[in-house]
Amino acid sequence: MPKAKGKSRRHKYSYNLNRKRLYRSARRRAAPRIACSHIRHAWDPHKSVAQNLAEMGLAEDPNKAVPIPKKLLVRKVESDGQQPGKKIVRKPYVVNEMELEASLPEKKSNTLSRDLIDYVRYMIQNHGENYKVHSRARSNSLLDLPISWMRTSNPLCPGSCFAVS
Repeated sequence: MPKAKGKSRRHKYSYNLNRKRLYRSARRRAAPRIACSHIRHAWDPHKSVAQNLAEMGLAEDPNKAVPIPKKLLVRKVESDGQQPGKKIVRKPYVVNEMELEASLPEKKSNTLSRDLIDYVRYMIQNHGENYKVHSRARSNSLLDLPISWMRTSNPLCPGSCFAVS
């Protein structure tokens, strides 16, 4: 069986490549992308995950952050008379921004699309509450049945675009 020519040839060193830039870009590509923008901007690539999270005041391991109290641990704290020291949070703004973002009201996602709302309003203006005429209308490209028109346009129905909240 013949060999592939490209595999056996001598690999030449490429002098016109910046090795430092290649190494940095490879490290950047290999590192996972952090979804939270607040954490991503405060992240220091030269520090470990535990150090970065400790500086931001976030917990790496929830079991260590909020431990289950054990009787042995309580006795040791009482015998020493000292409480374990608090960790220094150097980047408290990360937690503050995350709390602020979490406290914002959630956008309603249960409404229908703007096009469908306009279409239902148009049909009600032209044909009123006669859902059989809605289903037989020439502009009914979705081929909706009268019952689906009734559900879509009924303001008391929870899936309606006109639902009162």
